[in-house]
Amino acid sequence: MLVQDRPSPHAAAAGQKPSASPRGAPGADRRHPRPFAKNLDFATWASEHSSKLLLLLVVVASAAAVFLLRGAAPDAAALLCLDRSARAGSGAPAKLPYPDVAWSKVPPLAIAAGSPFASFRAERWIVVAVSSPPTAALAALARVKGWQLLAVGDSRTPSGWELKGAIFLSLELQAQLGYRSVDFLPYGSHVRKTAGYLFAVQHGAKVIFDADDRAEVPGNDLGKHFDVDLGSGVTNHPVLLQYSHADPNRTVVNPYVHFGQRSVWPRGMPLDKVGEVGHEAFYTEVFSGRQFIQQGLSDGLPDVDAVFYFTRKPPTSAFDLRFDSEAPKVALPQGMMAPVNSFNTLFQSPAFWGLMMPVSVSSMAADVIRGYWSQRILWEIGGYVAFYPPTIYRKDHIQSYPFAEEKDLHVNVGRLIKFLNEWRSNKRSLFEKILDLSYAMAEEGFWTEQDVRLTAAWLQDLLAVGYRQPRLMSLEIDRQRATIGEGDMKEFVPKKLPSVHLGVDEIGTVNYEIGNLIKWRKNFGNVVMIMHVSGPVDRTALEWRLLYGRIFKTVIILADQSNAELAVERCTLSHAYKYLPKVFERYGGADGFIFLQDHMILNYWNLLQANKEKLWITNKIAHSWITVPLESNKEEWFVKQGAMVKQVVGNSPVHFQTNYKESMSEDKIAFCGSELFYVPRRFVEDFGDLVSLVGDLDLHHKIAVPMFFLAMDSPQNFDSEALAGTVFKTQLPANATFSTIYTTQAPAVFPVKVMNEIDFIKVIRLMSAGDPLLMELV
Repeated sequence: MLVQDRPSPHAAAAGQKPSASPRGAPGADRRHPRPFAKNLDFATWASEHSSKLLLLLVVVASAAAVFLLRGAAPDAAALLCLDRSARAGSGAPAKLPYPDVAWSKVPPLAIAAGSPFASFRAERWIVVAVSSPPTAALAALARVKGWQLLAVGDSRTPSGWELKGAIFLSLELQAQLGYRSVDFLPYGSHVRKTAGYLFAVQHGAKVIFDADDRAEVPGNDLGKHFDVDLGSGVTNHPVLLQYSHADPNRTVVNPYVHFGQRSVWPRGMPLDKVGEVGHEAFYTEVFSGRQFIQQGLSDGLPDVDAVFYFTRKPPTSAFDLRFDSEAPKVALPQGMMAPVNSFNTLFQSPAFWGLMMPVSVSSMAADVIRGYWSQRILWEIGGYVAFYPPTIYRKDHIQSYPFAEEKDLHVNVGRLIKFLNEWRSNKRSLFEKILDLSYAMAEEGFWTEQDVRLTAAWLQDLLAVGYRQPRLMSLEIDRQRATIGEGDMKEFVPKKLPSVHLGVDEIGTVNYEIGNLIKWRKNFGNVVMIMHVSGPVDRTALEWRLLYGRIFKTVIILADQSNAELAVERCTLSHAYKYLPKVFERYGGADGFIFLQDHMILNYWNLLQANKEKLWITNKIAHSWITVPLESNKEEWFVKQGAMVKQVVGNSPVHFQTNYKESMSEDKIAFCGSELFYVPRRFVEDFGDLVSLVGDLDLHHKIAVPMFFLAMDSPQNFDSEALAGTVFKTQLPANATFSTIYTTQAPAVFPVKVMNEIDFIKVIRLMSAGDPLLMELV
């Protein structure tokens, strides 16, 4: 076997050759002691030691059972289970087995003489995955001059799939190719393209265009859009613009900004970075010829994630975005990354190893994780990724984006980028470094052991079909970077093309077919929602943004613990009011700010008549707003809070004192859950002044907010009717659930508990009675 378990430390120390184990199964090379046998006459021994005969038979039977078990499982599955069970029982963490590959002993894989396409060779290949009948776009790809289209099928592909000019690899044909990595590929997934990449390499590929079945190449000429022939690149394109490496802490960039779309971000972009929309202060330059991975942009429907897709347009309208076709291509320096996908990317031969699609991650995350993985290894051979103006057009079929398939991507991508920038390896060949990185990524939880074994199989397959490893080069990021002089700085100011922002076109075009959604959006489109999430943010933060991001200007997520990857800001609920001025300052042009806790659901469609120039709070809701007497109050907490209220009011300017004392006597304080309230623009400064008056006092959110409202204005000036119909239950009745108290007629409903995606889907289905378009989210 070429892939084996790492030898045990004891065996290695003693110079012993490790015993081969079936498929490298952990524990398959264990030794079992044999009983020491003496040269005795058995009859004599039996007559003299009859009492020991039974014990001997038991020992022999036990040993036989062990050897039978070992021999009965040639694939080591049984032993693997036993080994894992033993580890689990011992409580020790399981160590991932490291594949031991004999690179120099990988035998070549010849193409069988009688196999289909045995004699066919081509240097330029287009590889697509197909799970439906041939499309018009595919037929056009098959006619691209000078390129061979390879369609890779899976279990969903219709039988008898055929397209003139295309080579089709069915599941049956894939199984006959003899590639080790095919055994790891799921049957019903586009990641089976991995088999297609190997087929193309084996049949002479020098360039592979990784595409999908709806890519339309303008002019049917890929050579006009990509640098297909890098051999002449220095002559035709002596230099490329390159993002500046001046800031070593900048490790990821949104290339869509460079091509004129500031409000759009690619799938796989860390969400905490999507707000970085400013153009580059300056670029540098790099010599052309080593852009071994070339990522094209897509007009129409670009590569965007589900968060963007659901929140940046009405659900029944199609995206038709345009990027700047005249913007110059731009390269990424070492230390900087960007998302790379699998449906509009050109791979040159030195980067063919980077085509492998991981199988242990969700399908919508596989190509993006592959892209970051391959970018890091690309630095080891002195290569880089370059982004190109629109190279294809993709039509938006208005299909639901599987948000759940992206979840792991959003949670882990920021950590992955940081890990890849810090990773180093002392391995001496490229393939050894690739396997080393795959193993390290499994140890860090970015993918599993399955992808480590796939990597080993994939690299052996590449060697078997004749691929030669590129030569290693020293890392630029480990060398002293050259100082960027004024003459090295190159300027380019991107255009600001028409785009979309939360469902409304920036140029003012409105889709009148979505009447209610547009009406709500017009009403609340310049109102910022600030939401405090008490549930697990890694399972709910993005869902809340999907729900309310369609309606409000933006949704700021606060929680007791921050999460930079999900753009969650740290703020304890007991002092949430102290954080609000920071958000107010950030959105100086907003009409107002609505605060909401995740235990309350907001039926925004019932708030169209609310006055956005007035304060809203649940002061008309029993059990939500109560007046607490302080005289003879035996609860120490209320007494202390009352003392702080008195101190703040006493130090307040005359207008705050007057308003407050007109509504509340000194021997009482207002207590409000403050789960939901609204502060219009004209009261933002007052709110901030009151927070400053509180200072470091430990005044609780439920005491501070009602005090602020009474100090800012008289309750008779509140729009108390806005939230007057709120359903508010301090406790749910026995055997009751949220669905039993929820109604679409109320402006808000409390309480609800959303801890995961399933809870979120239940809430969405209830709310869809008031907003039917919400069903597009589930």
